This record gives sequence, C-alpha cells and structure tokens, in this order.
Amino acid sequence: MTTPHPALRLSPEVAGALASGRPVVALESTIISHGMPYPRNVEMAVEVEGILRDGGATPATIAVLGGVPRIGLERDDLETLATHPDVAKVSLRDLPYVMATGAHGATTVASTMRLAALAGIRVFVTGGLGGVHRGAETSFDISADLTELGQTDVAVVSAGVKSILDIGLTLETLETLGVPVVVHGSDAFPSFYSRTSDFTAPMRLDSAEEIAAMMRAKWDLGLSGAVSVANPVPVADEIPRDEIDGLIATALGECEEHGIHGKDVTPFLLGRIVELSGGRSLETNIALVRSNARLGAALAVAWSRGA
Repeated sequence: MTTPHPALRLSPEVAGALASGRPVVALESTIISHGMPYPRNVEMAVEVEGILRDGGATPATIAVLGGVPRIGLERDDLETLATHPDVAKVSLRDLPYVMATGAHGATTVASTMRLAALAGIRVFVTGGLGGVHRGAETSFDISADLTELGQTDVAVVSAGVKSILDIGLTLETLETLGVPVVVHGSDAFPSFYSRTSDFTAPMRLDSAEEIAAMMRAKWDLGLSGAVSVANPVPVADEIPRDEIDGLIATALGECEEHGIHGKDVTPFLLGRIVELSGGRSLETNIALVRSNARLGAALAVAWSRGA
C-alpha cells in the first residue's frame, strides 16, 4: 500500500478504504466548478459518488480548499466548489500557487491524476480527456492532461477525447508518450458526445477484469504512465456526430471571434454547446459521467482483487 503524501488531507472514509485495501475511485472537481451550471453540478457530483458506492467503491472527489489538497469531500465542500466566486481552475502548473496562496481550486484531469497517485489511488473517473486543440500547429495549445498521462500511474476512465479537440493528433500524441488507449466494448474510438469518431479503437477490451489485468501487466513491467480507458456514451444518450459537429463548428468560430484562448477555451466551448443544443449536451455529459462511474467502480473492484 502506498503511504499518502503528507501534504494531502484525506477524508476519514477515503483514508479507511485505502488503509484496508478497499476499492477507491478518484473524481475531478473542475466538472463541478467550471463544467456544469448550479445546481446540476452538485446534484451530478452527489449522484456519481452514490453510483461508485453502489458499485462497491469509495468515491474520492479531489480539490484544493483553503490551499490544502483534499482527497474526499463532504457535501458542504461540493457546494463551495459549485457556488464560490473565486474557485480557480487548477491544472498541474497552478497547483503550487493555489496551495501557497491558500486559495480554492478545482482540479483538472492532470492535477487530479497527480494528487490521486500521491494518495495511492489507481483508478480515476472523468468525463472527457483534454488533448491537442484544433489549430495547435500555430497556437501550441496542448493540454497538460497528455503529459500527465505519460508519466503518472493511474487508469483514467473517460468517454474519450473531448470532441471540441483534434482527436487524431491527440491519439498520435498519446502513442508517442507510450500511453495505451483501450476502448471498452467497442471497435470505434468515441468522441465524448458520440459513440464513434473517425478513428478506430487502438485496443479493445470488454470487461473490467481484462482492463485491470492490463494495468497490472503495464506497471509490473515498470512502464510508467497511465492507462487511458475510453468508455463510449450509452446508445440512448449520445448525440449523433453530424449534429454535434455543426454545433462545435459554430462554438469554435465564436471562440475565435471573441479571442478566447488557453484554459478558458474548454469551459467556453462546453458552455456554448449547451446553449446551442438547448441543454441536450448537458444531459449527454451527465449520462456519460454516470456510465464512466459504473465502469470505474467495476475496475477499482477488479484491481483490488488482483485481477
């Protein structure tokens, strides 16, 4: 068992689960503070934690509150993240600053991965991965999620790369970084809102037990870095690609028109797509997070059993 880093504050529930070797699943907090409107964000966070518990795993939502990295939150903490006007979006580069200034911060995929690993948590559930932004050949806008996936030993369950990004270049970058990308139960690589994209699954596995065995094989060989597990959104909840692609194109045009760049791009695009879709994209987002939580719980259970 990994001893959690002393800078972290673990909730009693998470600390007890880790100490006894029970399944634990990490959750990010940017989706609460910057990804969904209030009060749906809190409702979603509570529901997802419940799904993990029903699946036999202990939820560990991660954030920085008052400068302290917290692993496992209470309901009041979730409300703070959802409603406080000064919650920073914290990627890896921002983490030392937010801690040193005693601020509140919601963690992205990259920073959640690092804090989860420091706590000894091996499975992390999120909505979609960051990656190479469209136009990155001139903007150099590439998410820190990718470099973190290349070096931190956590399995990340997502619905694929966010479809607002360049999926092909993101997959190429993950290959360069040595990150195995496995799709659960499908031969097509998903694109967040949709079950398919223009790309096939680099690898396919059909059960949590098989994915857990892959994790163990990778890390037992001393191959550092994540396992990226892409879990297609349920059929009933997906938005067809031809429909969502048009909305994304419109939102991207508005983003460029307004001069939005850097870490403000993704929240703007996701929020605008919610508006353009009449709220449908938000419902799909929530549905895919639920689905990812179910798979994440099963994966954490399989991992804890030594699959």
